[in-house]
Amino acid sequence: MMTDPISDMLNRMRNAIQRKYESVDIPASKLKQNIARLLKDEGYIQNIETVSEGRHPVLRIKLKYAKDVPIINGLRRVSRPGRRVYVDKDGIPKVRGGLGTAVISTTQGMMTDRESRKRQVGGEVICYIW
Repeated sequence: MMTDPISDMLNRMRNAIQRKYESVDIPASKLKQNIARLLKDEGYIQNIETVSEGRHPVLRIKLKYAKDVPIINGLRRVSRPGRRVYVDKDGIPKVRGGLGTAVISTTQGMMTDRESRKRQVGGEVICYIW
């Protein structure tokens, strides 16, 4: 059993980027699909597709590069199973001075830090991407 599947997802993406893989396969879940959808909407990845290989579905994330330089420079898990990090509407962090993105899980669904500020809603800070 895996204790932190989101951290596993981020580590798989980080390792694939370091090896300059075209895509990475991750065991699928709704939470991971929502995070991947946000990454696609923000322009960090090219495409997401759910593939049924065997009994368990897999998320196939196609990574994005610009002239062999990865678009994603860093991924950092913030809220972990051992230490949850929550912010209110006034404490929403800016990643790298606004150049990065924070993924926040709110009562209105998963959203980026910009969208969370616009809607004035806080929540759990899942990860930072820059």
